[in-house]
Amino acid sequence: MSKALKCSYFAFLLFAILAQSAVADPQHGKDIAKRWCSNCHVVESGQTNAIDHAPPFSQIARTPEFDQNQLAFLLLKPHPNMPSLSLQRSEISDLAEYIRSLK
Repeated sequence: MSKALKCSYFAFLLFAILAQSAVADPQHGKDIAKRWCSNCHVVESGQTNAIDHAPPFSQIARTPEFDQNQLAFLLLKPHPNMPSLSLQRSEISDLAEYIRSLK
């Protein structure tokens, strides 16, 4: 791959990431988390019910490798104890932005 093509590819990825971050709505992500995730995960401070082995969202946010792509992969290929969710790409972005806000 030529240097110019690599630079163009990197610039495109950077633009795509920044564009998604600019439009992601963490409040909507919090609403999604409360609706779909709070039966198993602690999704906000003060929540008292959760499953012991499901990590709290604040812990997920502090995981160094956490990013929107990882979250999208987990939602598309959930682990055995996790229900299959049909979320739109924008909802995944919003959910990821909410989790990121918990750092």
